[in-house]
Amino acid sequence: MSHHFVRFSDVHYSYPDGTEALKGISFTITHGERAAILGLNGCGKSTLLLHTNGLLLPSKGEVNVGDVPVTKKTLPVVRRAVGMVFQNPDDMLFMPTIYDDVAFGPRNMKLPEKEVERRVKGALEAVGLSGCEDKAAYQLSGGQRRSAAIASVLSMEPDILVLDEPSSNLDLKARRNLIDLLKTFHHTIIVATHDIEMAQELCPRSLLMEDGRIIADAPTQEIIQLI
Repeated sequence: MSHHFVRFSDVHYSYPDGTEALKGISFTITHGERAAILGLNGCGKSTLLLHTNGLLLPSKGEVNVGDVPVTKKTLPVVRRAVGMVFQNPDDMLFMPTIYDDVAFGPRNMKLPEKEVERRVKGALEAVGLSGCEDKAAYQLSGGQRRSAAIASVLSMEPDILVLDEPSSNLDLKARRNLIDLLKTFHHTIIVATHDIEMAQELCPRSLLMEDGRIIADAPTQEIIQLI
């Protein structure tokens, strides 16, 4: 069984107020692909991402993570496979220390504490935050908080990494570090971004959204010519 690809099949989604956010979304992102979701604010990018790990479920259509359909019953399996990094890292950092934030997921999986420690150490090393274990989130810079949020997902060892506007509000150095870090993730990456240069460097493929639909799906260099 593979959990490394994501497939949307005619996915529609309407919010409780009646707003139709997704209008027949279909695509497959395969194992090892790095794909960007591009489009203006309000086009449905974040709503799409929230369907990848079941934070939202389709009004119509189906989302699959590998062989597993995303439903209420399969959420534990799906969320072990799909790690999501939200646009605001402060939404993901709520424990007294960064160590506890990064350990939260593995501990929730009931892993032995020695395995939790191994995962936390590895994730913090990967994002360049070794030595920050005992700090609180408010003591870190914006770039470091973004890195800590990513570490909290990496510690779950997901097959698919989903990121919503990961470079927003980062300075040039932090942005560079983020791109270099994401290049080291060898599984599947889906990133919604306004950062065209980041999309060019990180993602060979891009999907362009407009008004809840995908209007183009092609190599990133081709998509950029349409923007």
